[in-house]
Amino acid sequence: MALLAFALTLLLLGHLHGSSARDLDPLGGVLAAIATLPLLWHRRAPLTVFAVTTAANATLNGLDYALGPPFGPTIALFFVAADERTRVRLDRTAAVVVGFFALHVGATMIAHHGFPTSPLLFGIVVWGGAWLIGDQVLQRRTRVRQRERDLTRERRLAAAEERTRIARDLHDSAAHAINVILVQAGAARLLQQKDPTAATAALSTIEEVARETIGEIDNLVHGLREDAGGDRPSGVEPPTGLSALDTLVDRYRAAGLRIEVGIEGEPCALPRRLDQAAYRILQESLTNAARHGSGSASVTITYGAGELGLRVWNPVPAGSAPEAIGRGHGILGMRERTALLGGSLEATPTADGFLVRAWLPYPTAGGTP
Repeated sequence: MALLAFALTLLLLGHLHGSSARDLDPLGGVLAAIATLPLLWHRRAPLTVFAVTTAANATLNGLDYALGPPFGPTIALFFVAADERTRVRLDRTAAVVVGFFALHVGATMIAHHGFPTSPLLFGIVVWGGAWLIGDQVLQRRTRVRQRERDLTRERRLAAAEERTRIARDLHDSAAHAINVILVQAGAARLLQQKDPTAATAALSTIEEVARETIGEIDNLVHGLREDAGGDRPSGVEPPTGLSALDTLVDRYRAAGLRIEVGIEGEPCALPRRLDQAAYRILQESLTNAARHGSGSASVTITYGAGELGLRVWNPVPAGSAPEAIGRGHGILGMRERTALLGGSLEATPTADGFLVRAWLPYPTAGGTP
């Protein structure tokens, strides 16, 4: 661009001079070079390049060389307007631009012994246009960078939310598995002499739970790896939902927990995230019931109009403090899951037990899941 501006300036000085204009000579060629070639350094110091090119072009006008479009200063002004550094101190930039424009007009007045009305108007239009174009380029560049920053921030927030979800899933899965394994291992130890068949069944349950938990943990850890792609490892399924409730209940029943399950309303297909969250809430509630309760629990699932209701109640042993149940990470994880879905959760002690109630909204027919 600098070389093109230099060539155009030489062409102007050599061919567009009138009877009173000065012919192109070595001095004019040097001044033309100073008025254009510094554009090569516009990225380093755009305001300085503008000052140098404008001063050289004003000298050309003052020495009575042919008047014409100031190619170098106009292009330099565009770079000034499009550069963020010059806009930080806009007052200084404006002072330099106005000052050198006045210098340009003054040099033209000296050469032509009068006020250059036409060159002045032409300069205002050309330089004003250069500034406006440069300003639009800067604004567009700023908007693009802002969108990129917003997208990056959204990706980071989404990643943080996903990692939080994975951490909750990991906690729930591990707590559930360890609790079941603990109960079954105790049962196997106590029954190994009296009832070898029951002891073997307990060990089989331990093996099954351990195998499923390892697969689920592999799936969760896969999502935490920085180099993990979007595909899941082969053979690993996403977390289960309420369709696996019977298996969950049977496992706790096998561990000795007496569970009553009730379904109210007409079961319907649920959004995947809500289905998984409901399963995890029930899983954590039953884990707490098995760990802190007195051997029984009741589960009620209500399919309402646009809302899924979950209720788990379990009695606690006499003399225990049910308030302590609500202080663990499991209850906190259930609250976070519910809040992310726009629902609400209560986990409170009652007179003789502990009650967990959750309400999870879901779209009705015709809505978007």
